[in-house]
Amino acid sequence: DRFQAHAHGATVLDSTREEALEVRLRGYDGVIIAASIHATLYQPAIMDFVRSHHDTLNGTHTAFLSVSLSAASTDAEDLKGAQTCVERFKTATSWKPGEIHHIVGAFRYTQYDFFKRWGMKLIAYQKGMSIDATKDLEMTDWVDLTSIADTFVATVAKARNMALVGHA
Repeated sequence: DRFQAHAHGATVLDSTREEALEVRLRGYDGVIIAASIHATLYQPAIMDFVRSHHDTLNGTHTAFLSVSLSAASTDAEDLKGAQTCVERFKTATSWKPGEIHHIVGAFRYTQYDFFKRWGMKLIAYQKGMSIDATKDLEMTDWVDLTSIADTFVATVAKARNMALVGHA
C-alpha cells in the first residue's frame, strides 16, 4: 500500500509458495525481505529464497525486516541476540542487505496450534505480556514501519532517477 501511495508498483510474495521460487528479481528497483525469528532461526523458506537470489539481491537496493519480540525489549542481551540472528542469516545466505530494521511483530495466538500457542504463552508470560489466547496481541509499530517503507521508496526512486540521468 505504501509503494502504491507513492505511485510505485509492488509484488508481494510468500516464500513458501511456488511462485516465489520462480520469481526473477532482476528488473526490480528494490527488494524488501521480511522474516521472523523463531527459536533463533528464520523460516527455512526465507533462507532458501535468499540463498537462491543472493547475487541479484546484492546488486539491488535491499532492506531486511527482522521481526522478533526482541525488537521490543530494552534488555541488552535480547537486542544482542536479535542482531546475532541477523548476522548468522547474512552469513548463511551470502546476502548483504543495504538496510536492516528490527521490527516488533505480534502474538497470533488464534492462529497457532496447541503446542506453539503454549510455547508463545510461556514467552509472553516471561516477558510480562498478555497470555490471553482468545485474542491476538499486536505489537507492531505501524507508524515506524510506514516511515521505513516511505524512506525505502524515496531512496530507491532517487537512485533510479540518478541512474537514468547517468545513462542519458
